[in-house]
Order: sequence, then C-alpha cells, then structure tokens
Amino acid sequence: MRIDLTSVFVDDQEKARRFYTEVLGFRVFRDVPMGDGVSWLTVVSPDSPSGPELLLEPAGHPAVKPYRDALNADGIPLAQFSVDDVAAEHERLLGHGVRFTQEPVDIGPAVFAVFDDTCGNLIQIIREKSRPAAPDG
Repeated sequence: MRIDLTSVFVDDQEKARRFYTEVLGFRVFRDVPMGDGVSWLTVVSPDSPSGPELLLEPAGHPAVKPYRDALNADGIPLAQFSVDDVAAEHERLLGHGVRFTQEPVDIGPAVFAVFDDTCGNLIQIIREKSRPAAPDG
C-alpha cells in the first residue's frame, strides 16, 4: 500500500492553482473538467513529477467550513510539506507576499514554519534534521 493522492480543501480552484504553482512551485499533474467550473485538479512536486498528487479539492461540502475554521482558530496546519531549508523557503515565500502565522522555529529534531495558503488553509513547511529511514517492506 502507498499514498498516491491526498487533498486540501480550497475556496477557489483557480486561485489555488495560481498559488500552488506560481508561488509554491508545484506543477499541475491532472486537470480534468468535472462540470460546473470544477476540475479534478492535482499538483505534484517538481522533485517527484509522477506523484504523490495533491488534489485541490473544492471546499463546498458543508462540513468543510467548520472543520477548517476550527483548525485555523487553533493554528493547526491542514497539510505539511518538506523543504530542504525552512529559513530560505520562508524568505522566498515572504518575497511572494505569503503571510506566515508561525515564523520559523527550531524544536530540536526539526525546524518548521506555518503559512496561510490564501485558499482557506494553514500549511506547515518542515525540515526534519534526521529523517528516519523508510521501513523495509
């Protein structure tokens, strides 16, 4: 079993497409029209062009708003992305006007920061100082 796809809820898919590609640097992997202006829209890291995919899922379901509101109120990120250098990525994203809710912090085994993706979510970037090896299997 493996993780091929996960999702984040977004308020506006086109706004999310621009943010996740032009600001974060992901690439569109799938864009399949589903009707009513909605697409099966996924992005991937340029470092892993065949996936895993991140689905930019429309946030229309009634359960999404209270869920995201509660996470945002508590400062809990909806997703986490690994980076090689949190400080450098923080500076790069600040240059794009990204608003951080948590400046970079060193917690010992990792360094992380949290930003607002402009689409309704808090996203954490992290660098683990010593990432455990994948288990054999």
